Amino acid sequence: MKAFSILFIFLFSLFGFSQEKIKNQTTTYFFIRHAEKDITDPKKRDPELTEEGKLRAQKWSKILADIKIDLVFSTDYSRTQNTAKPIAESQNLEILSYDPRDLNNKEFQKKTYGKTSVIVGHSNTTPFFVNKIVKKEKYTVIDEEEYGKLFIVTIKNGIITDVVLSID
Repeated sequence: MKAFSILFIFLFSLFGFSQEKIKNQTTTYFFIRHAEKDITDPKKRDPELTEEGKLRAQKWSKILADIKIDLVFSTDYSRTQNTAKPIAESQNLEILSYDPRDLNNKEFQKKTYGKTSVIVGHSNTTPFFVNKIVKKEKYTVIDEEEYGKLFIVTIKNGIITDVVLSID
């Protein structure tokens, strides 16, 4: 029985299931707001991207091209889906939907743990999603004219770091 226990411990550590490796996982989130939307019809609840917005969506894909992305999330709106699409396509990933009213739930945390994720949201939900992850009321609604903010959040060994970049 002792030999079996030693073999089990050896195999457990050999295949990387040690507590240390689990603890050292880094989770990274890239949060962006959808690109420029068509506001010519104020009654339209789900507007498409403008030509400028389509170019920005491509630009986000190029900015993130050298980063191995594991997951791409978007709300179910056309403008967020179409902003996420070039990123997902460039990484051969599908776009996963999330509910902006249920941010950072247990399922999301489990799915993204140890992975690098891109989350495309809205001017009002993106900063609050970041706040949920950083566990602080740090960020406020993004101005309606602002489409170039990139929030980067990393979590390693329980330490959360965050930064916001403005990319035009």
